[in-house]
Amino acid sequence: MKLNIKDKFNRELPADSNLENSRRQVAESCFSYVTPKRTSKPELLHVSPEMLENLGLSETEVKSGQFLNVFTGNEVLANTKPYAMFYGGHQFGNWAGQLGDGRAINLCEVEHNGKNWALQLKGAGETPYSRTADGLAVLRSSIREYLCSEAMFHLGVPTTRALSLALSGDRVLRDVMYDGNPAYEKGAIVCRTAESFLRFGNYQIFAAREDEKNLKTLVDYTIKHHFPHLGAPSKETYIAFFREVTNRTLEMIIHWQRVGFVHGVMNTDNMSILGLTIDYGPYGWLEGYDYGWTPNTTDRQHKRYRYGNQPNIGLWNLLQLANAIYPLVEDAEPLETILNQYKTDFDKKSLNMMRSKLGLENKDKNDQKLIQELEDNLHLTETDMTIFFRNLANFKRENTVKALDIIHLAFYKPEALVGNIEKRWKDWFAAYSERLKLEKLSYAERKVKMNQVNPKYVLRNYMAQLAIDDADKGDYKLIDELFQMLKKPYEEQPKYEKWFAKRPDWARHKVGCSMLSCSS
Repeated sequence: MKLNIKDKFNRELPADSNLENSRRQVAESCFSYVTPKRTSKPELLHVSPEMLENLGLSETEVKSGQFLNVFTGNEVLANTKPYAMFYGGHQFGNWAGQLGDGRAINLCEVEHNGKNWALQLKGAGETPYSRTADGLAVLRSSIREYLCSEAMFHLGVPTTRALSLALSGDRVLRDVMYDGNPAYEKGAIVCRTAESFLRFGNYQIFAAREDEKNLKTLVDYTIKHHFPHLGAPSKETYIAFFREVTNRTLEMIIHWQRVGFVHGVMNTDNMSILGLTIDYGPYGWLEGYDYGWTPNTTDRQHKRYRYGNQPNIGLWNLLQLANAIYPLVEDAEPLETILNQYKTDFDKKSLNMMRSKLGLENKDKNDQKLIQELEDNLHLTETDMTIFFRNLANFKRENTVKALDIIHLAFYKPEALVGNIEKRWKDWFAAYSERLKLEKLSYAERKVKMNQVNPKYVLRNYMAQLAIDDADKGDYKLIDELFQMLKKPYEEQPKYEKWFAKRPDWARHKVGCSMLSCSS
């Protein structure tokens, strides 16, 4: 198997001098060397052809025993030294101290066609950062991560990606809902990939320990390899670095809001320094349009990471990053200016994003009011976000009489569209019809534009759960069906029409479909 290995992280940054794979506090290091755990009977379930190509690998190489062994942890590639990254973070708003890669092991970095790819196994065994856990992963969470990261890429959302999904052949004990009922499940391993897996927490841990030497070393490394256009390290470069991280983070969250994605656990250790969606745990897509929805059972009471709060949490997390790099800048004002700009930029970008979802290319002073009234209406009765915006593209300005028929499929309780609710919807469509008069695009042109930003297919939790249920029985066909469909989420794809549907009633309260824990 030929990979152009160009390791940098574990060659240029300080390593943990303790080579034992024992749970402990680590100091003055960016990572710890660790070897993946051997698996008893690995089996490859799926491979992403696009990621193979990105890495310079072929389908023929997938069929080799080495591919299976390397990406299930049973073989370490020559001239590589796997490692787990050292970081800290805020979890649900509270400083958690040392965290680190507790169930992720980085194999190596690969360069191909001018791009850097870090290859990381999730679920390949314990590391010094595993705390009381076993470092393993189960099939259900691995299917969710594998499918979702690739689905997000094809939606146009900045994200880590996935190369392969495999069974380990081992059984793993998990308490799905943390309710004292653990059970054994199929173990699995995902190989996920990204330019880098650096997180806000990688920098926070050094700042928290007042280790400015290693903080500077890591920030300088990050700029050198991932933000080289910013130039040599200096106070001005560090400020420019923070500004770019802020802009990338905002861009990512705007995309989340656009497609109705809820991350579920936006802790600072789950925030990519490159503005990538990272760590697919208890995520979900909005079924009913609801600013207050979170898929995470751990967050059920306070709803810190609910859909409508994601932009605010992005800002809060960036404030923590600003605090972490402050020792290198020693001037709060430029960092505060960037954070304040985030608020202004969010308002502007969010408005433009909603305009694009409504097919509005020109700007009008009343657009904010039109959008606010729409969002208020979407909360009146349970309304499927994906179906609503997709079918809204079928609305013709001259046909307000049949407007509700066009979006009828999006309502979970269409019988609720009476009285004041019906009136408010008719009033909104009348205003929307008037607003469309300001646009130059024809109906057909507008529909094409809207269908490019409003997906027809997203990975709803119930869909992933169906694939998981089948996989538990040894049937993996649905994994591939969803994988293929989600590669073209904006296209009509008539053969997959059955997936363009509201969440079924059986999934409303089913574990894995509406409620997910951090072990999901």
